[in-house]
Amino acid sequence: MRILISNDDGYLAPGINALAEALAPVADIVVVAPDSNRSGASNSLSLDRPLSVTQAANGFYFVNGTPTDCVHVALTGMLDYRPDLIVSGINNGPNMGDDTLYSGTVAAATEGFLFGIPAIAFSQAEHGWAHLDAAARVAREIVLRRFDALQSPWLLNVNIPCLPYEQLGKVTATRLGRRHQAEPVIRAQDPRGREIFWIGPPGATRDAGEGTDFHATANGLVSVTPLQVDLTHKTQLAQLAGELA
Repeated sequence: MRILISNDDGYLAPGINALAEALAPVADIVVVAPDSNRSGASNSLSLDRPLSVTQAANGFYFVNGTPTDCVHVALTGMLDYRPDLIVSGINNGPNMGDDTLYSGTVAAATEGFLFGIPAIAFSQAEHGWAHLDAAARVAREIVLRRFDALQSPWLLNVNIPCLPYEQLGKVTATRLGRRHQAEPVIRAQDPRGREIFWIGPPGATRDAGEGTDFHATANGLVSVTPLQVDLTHKTQLAQLAGELA
């Protein structure tokens, strides 16, 4: 199996190093990741400047762009083969509910999915890299499952509780939960006295009931959510057609 690994925390992040170390014994891997932290980059492509690819001393490749740039460049010009799987992460913190729309971790996996390649995004349910060894072990186990019963390509979003491996619950299928709207921006001043704004914290969970990713990780379970890219509001489509008629 040939796996392309990326992330949004940058090629030096502990998460991607742990993921590469866990998958190297079971697959041929190549790592193409951003040169720095690009959290919240979502599915953005850099169209206003050229991109460079540099190989680090550990063999990883890093790109001066977004997670989507990394996977796009790898698939459309850098690699001379087509990977069997795209794996993104392990992210420093959760990517659940509405957060998946902003996540660079999920975006890197999504870019592979758009190219027709199965993809998995891995995140830890809390920040701080606690029990990263356990998360990497779970990631390897999930990769080895193959998911042959799913129609390919498939896109999976995995969130792993920050617990020792022995304390983790089962791997369970979930749906995305929901959050309340985000907290207000934080006003401040730069050294020149100009007003600046920091994006505020995410909103509290609104839908974290049984069956959601929020509920699963809160109860020590590994959450696996199948994602899709089609944003069409199918329920409203017929209503809209009637209005336009």
